[in-house]
This record gives sequence, C-alpha cells and structure tokens, in this order.
Amino acid sequence: MGIAALILWLLTAVGGFVLLGTWITKGGGRQADSSHLPPPVIFGHFLLAVSGLVVWIIYLAVDNDALGWIAFALLIPVALLGFVMFLRWLPTYRARATADTPELAEGHFPVAVVAGHGLLAVTTVVLVLLTALGVGS
Repeated sequence: MGIAALILWLLTAVGGFVLLGTWITKGGGRQADSSHLPPPVIFGHFLLAVSGLVVWIIYLAVDNDALGWIAFALLIPVALLGFVMFLRWLPTYRARATADTPELAEGHFPVAVVAGHGLLAVTTVVLVLLTALGVGS
C-alpha cells in the first residue's frame, strides 16, 4: 500500500506542477490584483507537499514507522492549504463565463486537472494514513 501511495502522490504532484506552472505563466503573484491565491499559500502548499513526499520516500526505503507518521502529519497542512485554494478558485471558475470580470491567473486552470489533483490528493492522504496505521501489511 505504501508504493501505491507513492505512485498516487507522484501523480498528484504532476497535476500540482501543471497548476503551479499555469499560475506562474499567467501572472500569478506578480501583482496584487493578478490572483486571488496568495503566493505564500501556493508556495507553502508546494513546499510542504514536496517535503512530505521526500519523507515518504525515505520511509519506504528504511521502513521507520515514525517517518510514515511525519509524512502523514505534513499532509495535513498540505490538504488544508489545498482546500483553501480550491475554495478561493471556485468563484474565479464560476465567473469565467462573464466577460466583465478581470482575468486572474487561476482562471486558466484546466478544470480536469483541478479535479484530478484534488481526487488524487484525497486518495493519497487516505492511503498514507492506512499505511501508517499498518493496514494491509
């Protein structure tokens, strides 16, 4: 189950990189009015997720239960920041149909990538928790 969590975590990261790349290339963070997603939230989410992934890989290599729990603990703020960003993105997504709204960086996010990233992330968190609990081993 640990390897499955790793694979899903990596797939989640791919989606995250697509979203981050889109946000940066479309001007996110350059000016205060270019995005509703604050750069500290975006980059905090990214750095915590990468840190947790590194810890998870080390956990799989050395099989130290404490590292599994640390990786899971790192996923909690990652998930919370992701949920905050999702809630801030929803009005932008809904407003894309109206021409009188300003163009925001996150308005260019592909809906399928947002949905896939979120679903993979939730599944990853569940698998990491189950693995840390020793389910299926």
